[in-house]
Amino acid sequence: MGEPIVIALDGTSASGKSTNAKRVAKALGYAYVDTGAMYRSLAWHCLEKDVDLGDDKAIASLCRRWKTELKNDDGHIRLYVDGYFHEKEIRTAETSAAVPVVAAVPAVRKWMKAKQRECIKFGDLVMEGRDIGSNVFPDTDFKFYLDASLDERSKRRAADGVDENLAERDKQDSQRAAAPLMIPLGAKVINNSEMTAEETSALIIGEVQEKLEAAG
Repeated sequence: MGEPIVIALDGTSASGKSTNAKRVAKALGYAYVDTGAMYRSLAWHCLEKDVDLGDDKAIASLCRRWKTELKNDDGHIRLYVDGYFHEKEIRTAETSAAVPVVAAVPAVRKWMKAKQRECIKFGDLVMEGRDIGSNVFPDTDFKFYLDASLDERSKRRAADGVDENLAERDKQDSQRAAAPLMIPLGAKVINNSEMTAEETSALIIGEVQEKLEAAG
């Protein structure tokens, strides 16, 4: 048996990463990994512990010390903190604002990369994030980069009831020193501004199946 397959799905905020990653994982029978939730969990944990978000060393120290465990919940790989997955807590506006700050700390990205690579112990994966194909699994043959116009992405966020400055988030993600958001080498770029989730996921699934068949 060969190494587990990793489908890397990167892209900008509100480009449909989560929706399409879940659809692809379900269609192919792979486990789904939302790496953004991992960063959200750390951001929430920092807020809970009153860590100064302006102190990179304090954030890095907490990241080295927090008690975490990866678990497979019905095909969804989650990072549990102190034995619990804080689904609601990590989705608050306060946590969202802290995420790009925490995610920019080099020591945090190093820790997250190791933890995310550990996910292959669960088998074939669809992993979504912002540096999966460029940093976490750069050698995978299955790389996709999703994007959409700023106007379309803003509409999607608004439809979800989320008020977020996407232009500023794009800037923060692409300009950070550690593992910035970029189009991974060899990735298929999909602009889904005028595509449905069904069309986007079908395109990804088709590309994956074609490569798998070609590889024999």
